[in-house]
Order: sequence, then structure tokens, then C-alpha cells
Amino acid sequence: MMKPIQVFCTVSTLVCSLLFQVQSSNAQQNAVETYRPQFHFSPKKGWMNDPNGMVYFNGQYHLFYQHSPNTTIWGPMHWGHAISKDLMHWEEQPIALYPDSLGTIFSGSAVVDRDNTAGFGKNALVAIFTHHNQKIEEAKTGLHQYQSLAYSVDEGKTWTKYKGNPVLPNPGIWDFRDPKVMWHEATKQWVMTLATKQSITFYGSKDLKSWNRLSEFGEGIGAHGGVWECPDLFKLSVNGITKWVLLVSINPGSPSGGSGTQYFIGRFDGQSFVSDHTDTRWVDYGADDYAGITWSNTGERKIFLGWMNNWNYANLVPTQTWRGAMTIPRELTLKPVGKAFYLSSAPVKEFAAITSKAAVLHNVKVKGRYNLSGKTAAFKGKYKLDLTTSTETDFALQFGNAKGDELIVGYDKASRSFYVDRTKSGLVNFEKSFARKTVAPRMVKGGGVSLTVILDVASVEVFADGGLSVLTDTFFSNGLLNQVHVQAAQPTTFQKIQYAEIQATR
Repeated sequence: MMKPIQVFCTVSTLVCSLLFQVQSSNAQQNAVETYRPQFHFSPKKGWMNDPNGMVYFNGQYHLFYQHSPNTTIWGPMHWGHAISKDLMHWEEQPIALYPDSLGTIFSGSAVVDRDNTAGFGKNALVAIFTHHNQKIEEAKTGLHQYQSLAYSVDEGKTWTKYKGNPVLPNPGIWDFRDPKVMWHEATKQWVMTLATKQSITFYGSKDLKSWNRLSEFGEGIGAHGGVWECPDLFKLSVNGITKWVLLVSINPGSPSGGSGTQYFIGRFDGQSFVSDHTDTRWVDYGADDYAGITWSNTGERKIFLGWMNNWNYANLVPTQTWRGAMTIPRELTLKPVGKAFYLSSAPVKEFAAITSKAAVLHNVKVKGRYNLSGKTAAFKGKYKLDLTTSTETDFALQFGNAKGDELIVGYDKASRSFYVDRTKSGLVNFEKSFARKTVAPRMVKGGGVSLTVILDVASVEVFADGGLSVLTDTFFSNGLLNQVHVQAAQPTTFQKIQYAEIQATR
């Protein structure tokens, strides 16, 4: 970018100066725009919700997302588009899919059709999405959502909608949406995981165009406080054992109120999914991680991304030129706890590239408050903290500023739970449920506690015990949270406290 400007300077110093001023102004605006995430993806303008069509191809990660480009509240849905080579630095692309005569473009997925099963070309990218027809919805027939295709033969730069849309008509289910498609090698077919009111219905296809119903899952299991949405089905292996994981978002009905994502671990044979457990489990116990799914075409690696918001207040959060941001991309794995397996998530390894070398404090003894502020103030609200205690004990991290805002992250031994308290974190009164404390149970029993906390200017992500317990919460403080204190009422030894600055990627 800089070289063309420098060449042009020899022609017109005045124009060059203006270009540099505009470039500098844009950079400064992004850096200081109130509540703008500095290392999470957010759209330059407009509304964003669910991540869609996430696919990896030829060295690029494609992120599509529910997007209303001309308003900062939910509106006619398009598929926005961004690409990245490292999952950290994103470049927005032209809008991929626009509404058409069949409806607006709701959530869905994308795959690489290596063997040209659909006839669009070898290695074509094929998007499978929900068309939502407002006029049909107003007629209350229940037939207003159906599944359609679009394809790209130029690595996602341009998209063509299939002339035979819809490929899966609605059989009469009011909520019939959010197809997540994968190739099931054992049965040599594409499998679509589809949200159908308060259940998941599986469909099979040889060509992505003709679909047959396989089975249904969900009755009598899991949380049912709201509609089921944005499912995902994939397999993970641990200790030589392969399991299938089914993600299901639900709104409302999460443990923290409003939107949340539950998961099931079990077996899938290409026809039916059976869960190994009957208890309800959550990907994230915080208030602000919803509709998350994984990238396709990443092999055994499963990389998850969620919408960092909640439908309780998504249209009300106090941002101005945009609304909506994504979580940090996360690596999903299975971890054994006793005789059971649980889903674990942690920041992807690529996150280390934007994190400075950590400073480490060993065997820090705390009773009362231990002040880290002098060590973290220069990080300007963007930092990563890692703590490990020698025993299971109560402790808290207090993030604050000179204006009195306070965000608390901690562990409570009596209830064996981690928590984030944002009740005094700044602007909290724009919606009645926002000022709250979110709580995640501890999955392991006894022993020292490990905690990773990642703070951006308006969000906190907490990964406890290696990612077995996760909390994601947004906040809107009146200034950067540049004061950090470690608190412990009883004498507590922290075997390790690490702190590091995170670089802005905007």
C-alpha cells in the first residue's frame, strides 16, 4: 500500500499529503472509536450477527456473516464476507449474497466440493443457506424458510445462486433453517444438520441438490427454553477414541439468560445421532457467545467462532456506526474428566502471533490485594493474563479505571464455579438484564486452578482449567480498564502470574 503512495508523491506532494492524512485519520478513528474491538472481528459499518459459511480454502479462511449493511439494527439479511490468512487479521470483501425474489439470506454453511458432486466445477465453493421469505411469513403458512445453494468458482470472490433454488422446500415447519453441511465419508454422502423448531433434523444428499430426510434428534434431551438454531455436527478424537459433537444454539434459555449454545457428545452413523449423556452442557457460560460454528475443510482441526452478543440486548448495545463482533477463534478439543468426555475450547495457536512475550511472576503470595496495574497500564486495555493457584481457593481479578468502573473475574470455592461480574463495569442500564454476574461450573474436582483471561476494550473471555469452563461477556466502560488487582481474602499462593500485551489487528 505504501509504495504506490510514495511513487505518486513525486507527482503531487499536496495530493500525497492529503492521502497520508486520510490514511492516518482512518487509523486513528479505528483505534479510538468507542467500544470498537481491537483484535476481534467487527464490521466497518452496519449490523452483524451469526457467523456463516465458514470455510478454509487455498490458504484463506473465509468468514461470512449475517449482515445488514445500511443499518445498525437487525434488518434485511445479506451475507457479509471477510477473509484472513491467519485468523487474526481480516480483510472485508464485497457482500457475497444479497436478498432476492426468494427472500433474504439467513444463516448457513459452505463446503469445498472436491469431486464436483453438484456439477458446479471441481473444488467449487458451495454455500448452503436459508432463504427467508417475509411475504410468505406474513401469510402464516409456516412455509417461509427453505434451503438454497450458491456457488463460487473463483475462490469466493463472486457467487452465483443456483437456478433450481430452493433445493430443500419447507415441509411445514415454522423454524426451518441454518443448514450446516459436511461430507460423511463412511456413507459417501453430504449430511445437512438443520434446525427445526426445537429439534435437529438430519438430511442426506449425494449432489447437494436432492435431499432426503435421515432422522431427528432433540426430543426429551437438552435445554428447550427457546428455539433451536445454528447447529453444527463434527467429530473429534481423544486418546484413540472418536466421538461426534453436536452444537445447538438456543434463544432464549441459556444459563446466563437469553442466547447460548449447548453441546452434545455422542455417536453418529450417517443416519442418526445418539447422545452419550443426558445432562445439559454449554459451550460457553457467559452472556455473549452465540450461534457459533466451526470452519469446514480444516481436517481434524476444529476451529470455532461465535457471535459476541446476546439477543436480549443485541439491538441496544451502545455502539454507533456498527453493531456486533465475533469471539476470538477457538480450538475445540475433547478432554476426559473421570469417565466422561467434555468439550474444551481455547484460543487458537495463531493468537500467539499477536501476543507479546509474557512477563512471568512466580510463587506470588497474596492476602488482600496485589497490584498489577503498573505492569499492565501501558497495554491500553488489551491484554492476556494467565494465573495458576497451588490449591483450590477463592480469588478474584479486579479490572478497573480511574472513573470507578469495575469488572471482576474470579473463582468461588464453595460453589465450585468461575464467574464474571459486570454489574459495575460502566454503561449497564441500556437493557434490564445486562447488569449481571455470569457463572460457569468447574468440571474438574479439587487441585489448583488455572485461569486465562483475555481482555479487549469491550469484552472479556475467560478460559478456566484449560478451557473446560468458558465465559464470554461484553462490557461498556467509561474508559479503558487499565487497573488490575489480584484479590484473595485468605493467604493464596499463585504459582504463576503471566501478563502480556495483545496487538491491535485493525
